[in-house]
Amino acid sequence: MSNLKPDSVIACLDCPDHVQAVLDASMWAAVRLQAPIGLLYSVPSLQQKAAINYSGCLNIDDESALLEEFTTKEHLSNSELKAQGKLLLHQATAYCGQQHYKRPVYTLHRHEPLVESLDYVDEKSQLVVIGHHLTCKLTLSELVRLSQCPVLVTHVHFLAPTTALFAFDNRPTSHKMLKWLCKTPLVRALTIHIVMIGKENATNCDALREAYARLKQAGIQCKKTLIESRDVSASLSSYLEEHQIGLLMTGAFGQSRLRELLQGSDTKKLLGTTKIPYLLFPKE
Repeated sequence: MSNLKPDSVIACLDCPDHVQAVLDASMWAAVRLQAPIGLLYSVPSLQQKAAINYSGCLNIDDESALLEEFTTKEHLSNSELKAQGKLLLHQATAYCGQQHYKRPVYTLHRHEPLVESLDYVDEKSQLVVIGHHLTCKLTLSELVRLSQCPVLVTHVHFLAPTTALFAFDNRPTSHKMLKWLCKTPLVRALTIHIVMIGKENATNCDALREAYARLKQAGIQCKKTLIESRDVSASLSSYLEEHQIGLLMTGAFGQSRLRELLQGSDTKKLLGTTKIPYLLFPKE
């Protein structure tokens, strides 16, 4: 029987450098969403049996030495991979306790690749939190294209944001995200900068004004800006830096695969350049 709890925040622990940041981000989100945290570890596939170095990622207790022992081996057996996962999940649970986190925490030890594990939790979860290094692979792209759940990507250190940038482009996914932002308590206490990159014409101005009004009506403190530019990623990156924004929020991988192949994806460019948490909303 599955122990997946509905409406969870799922903390993906498959990136050693980001385990603590993923846990910090998950606790921040779960408090606001009033949700349990599911600690997810996926046992690597047979093709990825090389020992992954989790030693020192949390340093909770004497079990850290056991994690380090696993990394001295070039390859691990199935039983050793399972044991490594159990140790990591135990340390992650202990870390949440050390941070005086009071909401429920439970573990999900999956014996399948990460993409399949995330597919398992997708429909019943409120948010998936994942480390940035996984974006260097195809995993995140594959996940978000098929996901029905928002994904929060964090770097090595997570700093709780007080401001957020919502990149609004007047497309269906952007409107779906706007509707979600008006309802979710995740960003209720943040100041949201709603930013549109495009021509300063009547259509864009009206759409931006309406989106701003909806956020205000939902009781969210916000600001609006329209930037006339063709380079979306560069303009957003510049705005983030200028205004010291703490969280970037966009629709994810919104263009066709062919166009992405020929021109590149704004999502991938932003993932590669931004150093703040990045909330990716699934494509409509």
